[in-house]
Amino acid sequence: MIEPRARPVRRLPVRRDWPSSLIALVQVGLLVGLVLAWELGARFGVIDPFFWSMPSAIFQTGVIFFTQGDAFTDIAFTFRSTLLGFFIGTTMGSLLGMSFWWSRNYARIMQPYIICLESLPKLALAPLIILVFGMGLSSKVAIATALTLVVSTLTSYAGVQAVDKDQERLFYSLGASRWQVFTKLVMPACIPWIISILRVNIGLALTGAIVGEFVSSQHGLGRTILYAGQTYEIPLVWVAVFVLSALSMVMYVSVAYLEKFLRKGIVH
Repeated sequence: MIEPRARPVRRLPVRRDWPSSLIALVQVGLLVGLVLAWELGARFGVIDPFFWSMPSAIFQTGVIFFTQGDAFTDIAFTFRSTLLGFFIGTTMGSLLGMSFWWSRNYARIMQPYIICLESLPKLALAPLIILVFGMGLSSKVAIATALTLVVSTLTSYAGVQAVDKDQERLFYSLGASRWQVFTKLVMPACIPWIISILRVNIGLALTGAIVGEFVSSQHGLGRTILYAGQTYEIPLVWVAVFVLSALSMVMYVSVAYLEKFLRKGIVH
């Protein structure tokens, strides 16, 4: 009797991760190559420099923007409105979502309105918000808050619904009051859900602030982009876009560190 041959054992492929220095070098190389191709393409007529501008012109405009323009005023205005909208919307939305735990009837009454507000294109309300709150910082904060409020509410409410009912009954059997159950069980259970949306909310808050500046504003990077587009100052548009991208990355990384810090606090 012929015995079947044993199949050779396949080894798992070895993952060879590049060192961080090599990754950074490749990233910088890609950026330099893209900028160089852009510059050469504009100079030799491959792309239209009127519509796309060129890195050298953008750099010169950036120097003027930071030395002679209102760069720091615009950046500070957009930064303040974004952070205020982020913190107000996230805090109010999280508290509103967790408040649904107190009464099922209250949650059932409010849920259709929350869903309706979520499906409503809130950016379409920007002109109305500008009329109510004015052209200053308040209207930009209001739009940023509106974008983050509903997301935070729905997420924290999902955390409330995921609370272990057996643990809740255990708390009551040990003589805990409703407030103690809320503070000792419901709130800690919802915190991971709230943390998970911080990165999303910072992007939504920045979007709301920029849209508010597009509609009507005296300061801000959104106003700079709108003004430069209307006057066909394409290099200035790119300068404002790049500054806005850098600002968004700074805020995103900051929120990511905040998220890690809060998660470590929960674990410990």
